[in-house]
Amino acid sequence: MSRIRLQQDSELAPAVLAQVKAMEAAGHDASVSRGLAHHQTFFDAYFKFYYPAHNEGCIEPALKELVRLKIARLNDCFT
Repeated sequence: MSRIRLQQDSELAPAVLAQVKAMEAAGHDASVSRGLAHHQTFFDAYFKFYYPAHNEGCIEPALKELVRLKIARLNDCFT
C-alpha cells in the first residue's frame, strides 16, 4: 500500500498550518490535512466538498464519523 509522508509544521502553508493547529488543539487528528497539503489545489477542493458533506444533511455528523471509522477499520486503515 502506498504511503504519503505527512508534512511537518515548517512545510505547511500558513493557512493550512492554522487549520492543522486548530484541529490538533481541539483534539482532532490532522493527518488527512497534513497529507493533502502536498497539493494545495487538491487540499482546497477536498475541504470545500468535505465540510458541507460532513456537517449538513439528514444524518448527524457524529453518526457519519462513526461510519467512517468503522469502514476504515474494516479496511485496516488507521487514520
